[in-house]
Amino acid sequence: MRIGVLALQGAFREHIEALHKLGVETVEVRLPEQLEGLDGLIIPGGESTAIGKLAVKYGLQDAIRRYVMAGHAVYGTCAGMIMLSKDVGRDQPLLSLMDIKVERNAFGRQLDSFETDLEIPALGDEPFPGVFIRAPRIESVGDDVEVLAKLENGTPVAAREGNMIVTAFHPELTDDLRWHRYFLSLIEGSKDQKLQAAGTANHTGSSQLDPPTVVSDP
Repeated sequence: MRIGVLALQGAFREHIEALHKLGVETVEVRLPEQLEGLDGLIIPGGESTAIGKLAVKYGLQDAIRRYVMAGHAVYGTCAGMIMLSKDVGRDQPLLSLMDIKVERNAFGRQLDSFETDLEIPALGDEPFPGVFIRAPRIESVGDDVEVLAKLENGTPVAAREGNMIVTAFHPELTDDLRWHRYFLSLIEGSKDQKLQAAGTANHTGSSQLDPPTVVSDP
């Protein structure tokens, strides 16, 4: 498996280190052609406006849109969540792929960063250490979006829509690899579905062949 990490700005090295611990090959993505052959993409935390402007400059904005719309998995952390959202209440470059509205810096400045345990059923019964640094929050979600984690006050901080997942927190800044394993499991599941679909199509195609002609003895 080969996973790309958008390496324009932000905490991309930490994601790469987490993936290496799981034995996954990684690619630092800075140009559109580097998306080729990847099984998934991570958009890291950082400064979303800077990442967005650089993505536009290097032709990655449209390339990533095509990549995700083709069915490839993508995971956005913090600024990556902002990038994937359709609405942040201000004008800035976005991928506008996920049906969520996000509030930037929802918990305050750098000094207001915090850590808290999160209940995430998709990861099992053990709480997950949520690290929030100048974090955004999810204000609203569309009908097809599944909320994966909330704070105690009910604020959504992780979500999934099809092949896209996002977190307001930073799993790459912890020693807990469960979130990255979860992302990889979605990719594996998607591969299995594609193989099953291909097998079904082949079986259907063979069943539609004309039956052999039966010739009776005179």
